[in-house]
Amino acid sequence: MTEKKSNAMWGGRFAAGPDAIMEAINASIDFDKRLASQDIAGSRAHALMLSKQGIITDTDAEAIREGLLTVLSEIEAGEFTFSTALEDIHMNVEARLKEIIGDAAGRLHTARSRNDQVATDFKLWTRDQFDAAISDVEALIRALIAQAEEGADWVMPGFTHLQTAQPVTWGHHMMAYVEMLGRDLSRFKDARARMNESPLGSAALAGTGFPIDRHMTAEALGFDRPTANSLDAVADRDFALEFLSCASICAMHLSRFAEELVIWSSAQFRFVTLSDRFSTGSSIMPQKKNPDAAELIRAKIGRIFGANVALMTVMKGLPLAYSKDMQEDKEQVFDAADNLMLALAAMTGMVSDMTANIDNLRAAAASGFSTATDLADWLVREAGLPFRDAHHVTGALVAMAEKKGCDLPDLTLEDMNSVHEAITEGVYDVLTVENSVASRTSYGGTAPAQVRAQIKRWKEVLG
Repeated sequence: MTEKKSNAMWGGRFAAGPDAIMEAINASIDFDKRLASQDIAGSRAHALMLSKQGIITDTDAEAIREGLLTVLSEIEAGEFTFSTALEDIHMNVEARLKEIIGDAAGRLHTARSRNDQVATDFKLWTRDQFDAAISDVEALIRALIAQAEEGADWVMPGFTHLQTAQPVTWGHHMMAYVEMLGRDLSRFKDARARMNESPLGSAALAGTGFPIDRHMTAEALGFDRPTANSLDAVADRDFALEFLSCASICAMHLSRFAEELVIWSSAQFRFVTLSDRFSTGSSIMPQKKNPDAAELIRAKIGRIFGANVALMTVMKGLPLAYSKDMQEDKEQVFDAADNLMLALAAMTGMVSDMTANIDNLRAAAASGFSTATDLADWLVREAGLPFRDAHHVTGALVAMAEKKGCDLPDLTLEDMNSVHEAITEGVYDVLTVENSVASRTSYGGTAPAQVRAQIKRWKEVLG
């Protein structure tokens, strides 16, 4: 009866009592098995270094290296049995290696600890995610550039406060996201360069007395150099935090564009048509074509932001060096990376497939008094008015047009002269949306020539 009460307090999930609970909370193999290839790569490099330094024999090193390849092939073929009792990927691999090659497997762990081993594995995995993100962001940038190049002259409304502000070009709008993603690209590359130092050989926290060559293992694993402080090396997860930070900002940019695609593809806007590949229908309303891919991209930012906050919270109070808390560093990074890559791929597909509805874009650009600023600028240039006076005159003309139920180009010269006598026929030259965008020739402006110049620059950057 006592035993039943004891088990009941732990819950029915853990019928075997505290031992089962400890095994469940302590084990990480259910998720860190994703580090298998990185773990084996690090171990093979470590074994080769140990033999080169005379710490283990060449025979044992060769048996270890070949045995590890056998373990990797079993894992990749789905033939490997992972054991929760062995806690993590490192112990699972080492136990299987011993079954394959015998006692020589026990020499592999000479001059290292699971602390530097996991830091190395996780760094290698995260570095792969940086590389994947860089490649995927570049693919999306290229898709946006293709849209911008095709629509460098297409006119659409530019918005502030989601209200029509001034006409811009489709190409200019696409290139705005190129600039955002370009900063993401820079952040991913910068963080990747900064994290590329090898923790291997730092051992538990203090280094080792064995005559190891950390530069050799760093080079073998593609790192630029070994880490310079063993305490920091095993306690550091900045590389994962930087990945999550970069991923969060990138996901925010994707979410902003996804929001625009949701709005633009609606029946009220009809600015774009999304392909059937990235839309779904309704189970009850046959007319519906839902932008589900864009909506899911918009939602995934919550998971990525959450991962960033979760790992920051795990790390914020840890004294040096390693604490078991740091076992909670991987799941959220794995999830964030998976969802970022999926969101980038989906956005690239949507951008590549979407069709701009040029006539609707142009009609929307010409509405809402979008050339009012051009009118004010004309009054400054041609009539010599101070800008504040020109702003006031333009506001009066907008009010007149609103009252008449027309747009600015539809006002007669007589109408305009009733507000200010200095207005001439020449004003109509600036009131078309095409002339408006063509006049915005300042560097980085929306004029088609400027858009094409930025497209050319980005093509050179990407190579």
